[in-house]
Amino acid sequence: MDVLALLLNGIWIALEPINLGLALLGIIIGLFVGTMPGLGSVNGVAILLPFTFVIQQMTGQATSPMIFLAAIYYGAMYGGAISSITLGIPGASTAVATTFDGRPLALQGKAENALVIAAVASFVGGTISTLLFTGAAPLLANVALKFGNPEIFALMLLAFATFVGLSGDDIPKTVISICIGLILSAVGFDIISGAPRLLLFDSTEWFSRGIQFLVLAIGFYGIGEMLSTIYETKNKTEISEANMTLDRLRRALIKSSEAWKGTLIGSVLGFFVGILPAAGATPASLMAYGVSKMMSKQPTKFGTGAPDGIAAPEAANNSASTGAMLPMMTLGIPGSPTTAVLLAGMVIWGLTPGPQLFTDQPDFVWPLIGSFYVSNVIAVVVNLAFIPLLLRLLRMPFSILASLIFVLSVVGVFAAYQNMYDVWLMLFFGIAAFFLRLLKYPLAPAVLAIVLGPIAEPTLRQSLILSDGNWMIFLNRPIAGPITIVAIILILLPFFHFLRKQWRGTR
Repeated sequence: MDVLALLLNGIWIALEPINLGLALLGIIIGLFVGTMPGLGSVNGVAILLPFTFVIQQMTGQATSPMIFLAAIYYGAMYGGAISSITLGIPGASTAVATTFDGRPLALQGKAENALVIAAVASFVGGTISTLLFTGAAPLLANVALKFGNPEIFALMLLAFATFVGLSGDDIPKTVISICIGLILSAVGFDIISGAPRLLLFDSTEWFSRGIQFLVLAIGFYGIGEMLSTIYETKNKTEISEANMTLDRLRRALIKSSEAWKGTLIGSVLGFFVGILPAAGATPASLMAYGVSKMMSKQPTKFGTGAPDGIAAPEAANNSASTGAMLPMMTLGIPGSPTTAVLLAGMVIWGLTPGPQLFTDQPDFVWPLIGSFYVSNVIAVVVNLAFIPLLLRLLRMPFSILASLIFVLSVVGVFAAYQNMYDVWLMLFFGIAAFFLRLLKYPLAPAVLAIVLGPIAEPTLRQSLILSDGNWMIFLNRPIAGPITIVAIILILLPFFHFLRKQWRGTR
């Protein structure tokens, strides 16, 4: 009952005019930041962090600037889906999985359905994760502490296994795609020895930072999608009607209920992946997509505009963004790059994140949690209100739209890394993605591998160092063991299907 009273008081404070205005401003900025390729929530929060000192001086408290930054974070999670669906360019790494089905649905003339599904799933994911955050913060923080390197690697292995065992795609091509992603994720310097790996022609200066994920994502799903669309449609693409009426919006909202399973999977899985230190929303969205496909009765529809394929990653990245706040506040451990910036802001404002934060600073904690509820409602309303404008953007002639995609891709990559090498690399990946599409290779497993590779490799190696090279460390631990067994079963599932088919053929 005390928790409920504190929460209601926190929501009341979040609804004060100054805090409500800051939440609305933060959501709008976040939507823009999330939509623009190359920015993302990390850059948006970091760029506007100095502005929060002005807010703190105006309000005399740390809650208001934190509400503003958290609203930017929320808005960016919503905004990432916009460019993924309308242009085929992931606004941020967290929205890459949304491109898999959001863009195909838009190309079928149902862009409004994709945008509404993304907005509703984001709202549900954000709400469920906030409820979980409110009710079980200390308990879940203790659970997160039990995830060591073996448990995190087992979770990464499970994510790969869902794509191999239950993808419905050509299994050899899926495995090759994963291997390509893992190879690309290993370019650079070895994380333990510091030795250079996979560097071409002693090109240490070019490859020393490795291949940045955003470069690959924009190349694959920005330039690659543009080239593929030009090749397949010969400049005759029509995406959606421009006149978005209230009746069409109502029908799209009703249609979004078909994605309830993906929304639920993304909401729950996203939160629990989000609370793991250093995981974040990008792995959560990709894993939610894979699990949703695994549990679907029609997995072959994924990649062609399946509603669950849009809802699962969108619910997951919003849920994970709230989940990532939990270890930051209760343990002082950032759950994502964005929460690392938020953690720095809290320290600057004189707050001490950790187990005592809820008891020592309730005037900060509960208004912030209350703002999660308020910002979530504001975000879905603003997002739905922008849909007619977004659909008008899609009525451009494709020759103009393709030019816009190209310019945004180049500018986005250069703005993010300030390096022309990354721009050339992005163009190379775009051309490579075009040919992979022609050869019917799935791109999603490669993207998953380059995201999870930098997490899976160090956790694997550190686990084996911990066990003196004994691989049983992944099987004899109470959490890692069951996860690893399930992953192995999923990897072997295609082989079991093959044997069963051969056995039936001999009868």
